[in-house]
Amino acid sequence: MKNAVNDGVWSGTWVARRLGVELEGDEHLTDLLGMALRRNPKRAHLLVSHVLGKHVPQSPAVVHGHGVRLGHRVRALLGDAEAARAVVLGYAETATGLGHSVADGLALAPYLHSTRRPVAGVTPAGGFEESHSHATSHLLLPEDPALLAGDGPLVLVDDEFSTGNTVLNTIRELHARHPRRRYVVVALVDMRSAEDAARLDRFAAEIGARVDLVAAASGTVRLPEGVLEKGQALVAEHERADAAPGAVPGGEVSRVELGWPAGLPDGGRHGFTPPHRARLEAALPGMAARIADALPDGSRRVLVLGFEELMYAPLRLAAELERTVPAEVRYSTTTRSPVLAVDDPGYAIRTRLAFPAHDDPADGPGERYAYNVAGAGFDTVVAVVDSVADTPALHAPDGLLARLAAHAPHVLLAVVPAHEPHLPERPAMLPEPLRGPAFSSYAPDEVGWLLQDLSAVSLEAPTEEREEAVQNGGAHYAESLPVEYQPSERYQALFHAALETSADRIARAVGVVTETVLTERGGTPVLVSLARAGTPVGVLMRRWAEQRYGTELPHYAVSIVRGRGIDANALRWLAAHHDPRDVVFVDGWTGKGAITRELAAAVEQFERVEGVTGFDPEIAVLADPGSCVRTYGTRDDFLIPSACLNSTVSGLISRTVLRADLVGPDDFHGAKFYRELADADVSVAFLDAVSARFPEVRDEVDAAVKELPAEDRTPTWEGWRAVERISEEYGIHDVNLVKPGVGETTRVLLRRVPWKILAKAGAGADLDHVRLLAEQRGVPVEEVDDLPYTCVGLIHPKYTRGATGADGRAVNV
Repeated sequence: MKNAVNDGVWSGTWVARRLGVELEGDEHLTDLLGMALRRNPKRAHLLVSHVLGKHVPQSPAVVHGHGVRLGHRVRALLGDAEAARAVVLGYAETATGLGHSVADGLALAPYLHSTRRPVAGVTPAGGFEESHSHATSHLLLPEDPALLAGDGPLVLVDDEFSTGNTVLNTIRELHARHPRRRYVVVALVDMRSAEDAARLDRFAAEIGARVDLVAAASGTVRLPEGVLEKGQALVAEHERADAAPGAVPGGEVSRVELGWPAGLPDGGRHGFTPPHRARLEAALPGMAARIADALPDGSRRVLVLGFEELMYAPLRLAAELERTVPAEVRYSTTTRSPVLAVDDPGYAIRTRLAFPAHDDPADGPGERYAYNVAGAGFDTVVAVVDSVADTPALHAPDGLLARLAAHAPHVLLAVVPAHEPHLPERPAMLPEPLRGPAFSSYAPDEVGWLLQDLSAVSLEAPTEEREEAVQNGGAHYAESLPVEYQPSERYQALFHAALETSADRIARAVGVVTETVLTERGGTPVLVSLARAGTPVGVLMRRWAEQRYGTELPHYAVSIVRGRGIDANALRWLAAHHDPRDVVFVDGWTGKGAITRELAAAVEQFERVEGVTGFDPEIAVLADPGSCVRTYGTRDDFLIPSACLNSTVSGLISRTVLRADLVGPDDFHGAKFYRELADADVSVAFLDAVSARFPEVRDEVDAAVKELPAEDRTPTWEGWRAVERISEEYGIHDVNLVKPGVGETTRVLLRRVPWKILAKAGAGADLDHVRLLAEQRGVPVEEVDDLPYTCVGLIHPKYTRGATGADGRAVNV
């Protein structure tokens, strides 16, 4: 095979002709990019960079030079004073080396890249999703948490700026934690549409920050209708022929010792500072000389092959080698991304080597790939991996080294020691749970709160200020508290009437969910309610087990925050005091299932990072109208009176708080105890009214539990689909602003800025309190025939304090 780039044919021609994809833009755009087809259900085509050093072997000087020149442009844009206050952030896995090269050009700033490899004991400083990628979750794991805590410019580096979604997700997440005035987005190519570019401009204006863009080239990709299906069909058609040609059996594999400086980070996974750069520059000549000495005599064409996120160290070694040896030196890396190979001059990925993952990845075993290596005429391949990846799988008969040796006469293995961040010692003991009456109006044996008491801290903000800050990315909802709504006499009368009429129904649901847990979990379950809506339900489940069986179930309340996960310290406490397999998470109800998904992801991450297994993320709920869980008391969407009020029905406890200046890495999340609201407290009255009905509903519960084994309880996620549909039909385009079900709608009216309420046609007394709250806040209620919930609350989209309701009137708050 000839060089994959320079055969006189543009390496995107094959895809362009077959799919009708057009690349339009700067005259040098095709010099930078080719195209291939990817095995990805979200995007058919892949823009393949000729100068990134990922899929296409390239001169290391060319690869590093492109990044350095972009860094020079950023420094000129910012000026030296601001450049010295900046932080450069690159994206895993593709842009880790590019980002580090940009930091080299900037020279004055530290560098960090996101990672998909959790490290035990390192608390993430953030994370975000890359929606189009084959592996979406990114973690930020700086050794020094202060690295991202400043307010200087943040320079975000990716190889390709396609829609801007990943950058928006990143800025939104980090701006909520540490707001900045300036962001700079850097990419080799800017391929956004005009609509995507405008969206970034609007977002920047909303958060009150300046966002600049620096790119080597720009253009757009024109995609014809049906391109995804056509691309998938082409992949299926050509995959059978997708194999590496020309294997040469029995290449020699040997090891070369680099002499990597002790304590020098292998890259930017945990941060790389200007002093680190100086140490690396001083050590590079000696390490490259060791590789040069190990090259076989007569080596003419050498490939230095990096490893997934480990791009920068191999790149710099390759560049130094290229400068000092007579051989032609090229550089590329292995990757997770599955791409179709077609041996055609007009296609960017000519050959593919596949091999098993060899670094015990967090997302489990799977294939990894090296592209355009086989058939490229390399007589020596220098494989550079970190020590975490130097495993038996690397040396196995089907591993990477063997695959390389089948296509090159000589393979050298160079291992860079993986940096082990210095971790502060965690306190030997976490505090004991808070209990009433010192914290909450519940009896001390009813629940232990795995929280810290922030009652002395002023955290409340007006509803309209919180809504504006949350929606424009300036704050996270868990960083402040809404002012506690104190109900009118008319509303309180509604609550008591609703409790009187629904107590039997709630008691039945409590009995069914508790009996299901006792039957299916066995032993003595440990109830862990999600504060605070889940806590009254956890107390009622505990009372059911005690009244009927004389069993006292342990019950704790923990914090979970959408977008931030569950309190990891609370899980550590639970694991130290109970068998994680006994833990049953409890919540009040499901809406669209966001917390269900949040808990599953958080438990998975906790197990990866901590090495503690056994927690089951399945949630037991009183009501599951969204069909999101298997363990529930009912799937009906009805009024649960504990949703009608705030702290005064939840033990006088606020919703939970997670803010960096109040909650340290070794602290439980926080909450407030509103002792001053004791005169309005109905928490225990609610519990007593429901548990008094337990004897009356026992037979009905037994009959319902007997029927459960014959029922299909598999979650259908019907609610999530309905929310997506409503979000689009009403022009909201954000599922987080659509709150389905009676409980969630009530929360919208009590804590957020409501836009309108959708009510199921014919809904009766279950919605009396919703109608009253809507009337008091001047919010229209619209009856809908085909609503899968009793009601849905719509938060005001793009809220500002000058916003108006659906009827054009000012929103009353």
